[in-house]
Amino acid sequence: MKAAVYYENGAPSVFRYEDVPDPVPGPGEMLIDVEVVSVEGGDTLNRLGGPLISVPHIVGYQNAGTVLSVGPEVSGFAVGDRVVSLAFYGSHAELRVAHPLTTWKIPDGLATELAACVPVAYGTAHDALFEFGHLAEGETALIHAGAGGVGLAAIQMAKRAGARVIATASSDERLSRLSQYGLDDGINYREKDFVAEVRSLTHNRGADVILDSVGGENLQRSLTALAYRGRCITFGNAGRDDAMKLDTSMLGGSNQSLIGYFLGPELFVGSRAHEMIAKLLDDVAAGDLRVAIDRRFALADAEEAHEYIESRQAFGRVVLLTQ
Repeated sequence: MKAAVYYENGAPSVFRYEDVPDPVPGPGEMLIDVEVVSVEGGDTLNRLGGPLISVPHIVGYQNAGTVLSVGPEVSGFAVGDRVVSLAFYGSHAELRVAHPLTTWKIPDGLATELAACVPVAYGTAHDALFEFGHLAEGETALIHAGAGGVGLAAIQMAKRAGARVIATASSDERLSRLSQYGLDDGINYREKDFVAEVRSLTHNRGADVILDSVGGENLQRSLTALAYRGRCITFGNAGRDDAMKLDTSMLGGSNQSLIGYFLGPELFVGSRAHEMIAKLLDDVAAGDLRVAIDRRFALADAEEAHEYIESRQAFGRVVLLTQ
């Protein structure tokens, strides 16, 4: 099969488009003919500095396609099913081995390329807002990186839950586009102090729930934008700042919480997260939630796709197509 691989961590230029051996599924696994790869923020972070499981390494969490074969210990899936699947690596390829715990059937009527974008971004947004953030009707949510995949999903979910939605983005044009997804108030973080703006918009109360995918100094400042008993959920570290030490000393005085989140482990603890993502796929199929695809690249052009994501120009998702 063809795959976008690399032999060492680094910038997008490390990618090579090469022939590699076809993956071989075990008894409890399936083999998927991949059609669409959703490039996740975590894929770019792993390419930059994550572990190389093999050399050459195939990076990537999420893709979608059609089941080619099913192992004898697999139930609920059949050859020919359209599916979207997750794993810790291996998405940037024409074939992928999938496990039922991290695979979902694509609802009838939902385009494969839209389904390919749902589990990571929409599952993360839903869990961060509700399972861990406990967002309630009438509360205020601050969502950083509102024009990203998780951000767009979170804006829609928070709005339909009856919350007031504030989001940050890098330009007024992107914030304007977010209004059609349910944004109430936008903050151009390049021009304004988001902490001061949140305080002003909430009459100095702060945000009840903050989703921070940036990390570093942005996360530190997010803590100062929390309301009394506010909850800040951190994930992703898109700012790539691992060295900074957080000062959490102010949280106790206002009974606030800082919670780290990663979707992966939740999928292996009971069936809750799997069922949650299946429901989100149904919601997208029904039009209750929307997926925005900014650009499509060929799998052979993974370098250009990663460069585009890292330029922070994307509005929504960037996908790779194998055909």
